[in-house]
Amino acid sequence: MSLVNTEIKPFKATAFHNGKFVPVSNEDLKGKWSVFVFYPADFTFVCPTELGDLADNYAEFQKLGVEIYSVSTDTHFTHKAWHDTSETIKKIQYPMLADPTLALSRNFEVLIEEEGLALRGTFVVNPEGQIKVIEVHDLGIGRDAKELLRKVQAAQYVATHPGEVCPAKWTPGEATLTPSLDLVGKI
Repeated sequence: MSLVNTEIKPFKATAFHNGKFVPVSNEDLKGKWSVFVFYPADFTFVCPTELGDLADNYAEFQKLGVEIYSVSTDTHFTHKAWHDTSETIKKIQYPMLADPTLALSRNFEVLIEEEGLALRGTFVVNPEGQIKVIEVHDLGIGRDAKELLRKVQAAQYVATHPGEVCPAKWTPGEATLTPSLDLVGKI
């Protein structure tokens, strides 16, 4: 069974955010769009390229009212140490969630049990707490923040325009589709 359109499970975690350790729970997500970006581990190779790309595009997500949460099975202390030692990670302004109990990774079904690490999983969550987009990658395949931003824009558009859908490569301002009997076989 897919997690798409399911509600995220209740959770409590500690994040490293803006130089502090802060609690984050599912209650903090209510009423706004959220993106969870799971990655295997701090102090690795592909992970900082992805998190740095998100940091470079964070302002665009914020303009859409979206909070980003990066998540690994490391502790919040490890997140701080990585932030303090990496020029790329120092750019991060979004919360870095710690999942040392593996609960979040299990809840989002990205945990590699035998390694205690998460796959590269991306989840877009609507203001009602429902998962609307899922993308899961093998460990060696990095993600693109601009493509994630486009998916968030499409999810937000569809949420506010019932009956319309966004075709492949859709970007804001482009034509959408309104599924109907008259459209069958015309695309």
